[in-house]
Amino acid sequence: MKTSVRTGAWIGGLIGALVAVTLVSATIGPVAIGAGSVADIALASLLGGATDAPASHRTIVMSIRLPRIALGALVGFALAAAGTVMQGFFRNPMADPSIVGVSSGAAVGAVLAIVAPALLPLGFGLETAAFAGALVTAFGVYAIATEGGKTPVATLLLAGVAVQTFLGAVISFMLLNSGESMRRVVYWLMGHLDNAAWNDFVPVAGIPVLPLFVLGCFALLLAYARDLNVLLLGEEEAAGLGIEVERTKRLLLAVSAVMTGAAVAVSGVIGFVGLIVPHVMRLLVGPDHRVLLPTASLAGAAFL
Repeated sequence: MKTSVRTGAWIGGLIGALVAVTLVSATIGPVAIGAGSVADIALASLLGGATDAPASHRTIVMSIRLPRIALGALVGFALAAAGTVMQGFFRNPMADPSIVGVSSGAAVGAVLAIVAPALLPLGFGLETAAFAGALVTAFGVYAIATEGGKTPVATLLLAGVAVQTFLGAVISFMLLNSGESMRRVVYWLMGHLDNAAWNDFVPVAGIPVLPLFVLGCFALLLAYARDLNVLLLGEEEAAGLGIEVERTKRLLLAVSAVMTGAAVAVSGVIGFVGLIVPHVMRLLVGPDHRVLLPTASLAGAAFL
């Protein structure tokens, strides 16, 4: 009961912080718009009501600022959740979502889509290529590190570092030969939320696919929070306590890689969030992933 109360208090506070940050962020820009006006415009658009705000302010808030903020919150949420799981998975507070090469793989796919789109399958846009590159890399690293049905964490880490180094060389080669596309490539590699639009959430038949996808992955990770706690004791101890270690590791790695790939595909390579936010929240709320995972995810959303 104490855990649930503490978790509820932290989640409530972080949701409040996220709302406050959203309002304040939406007031910042060349055109000054007060927080009250932002809230009025957002509520009117959401509930279908009327607002006295000028049409130009409504366009700025709803078409320019809020899409950026929403995308930043979603990407921060996904990266912080994946970073929390990776730090628990590797039992190392300095691990991050890209440790198995997900970000490097996404970067290769994205740069290839910019520099040589003709080499990609028909219909592959930049986001699709980045997402595919992330998944291929993550599962490739897993396959390299797996032997006899078992995947030692140390081997997985070394394989991830090796693949990241190789893909870094591939990216450098493509960058060197990118010609007039270099500016666009560097812009993507730096990570960005600029020019974000509601279409970045990939609505299909009015369904916000990307948010639902990220939340679905998060729910699956949260369901395995207890197993992740047990894995912190060590794999032999976890197996002795009834955890199916290899299956749990495969699931945690796959879901974290998919979340990271989805985030990187729409925002470029954004570092730091998946590393520092879970680390800070662990110092504040402790190592229990039933508390740490939701709080770190919300903190990542507010932070980015």
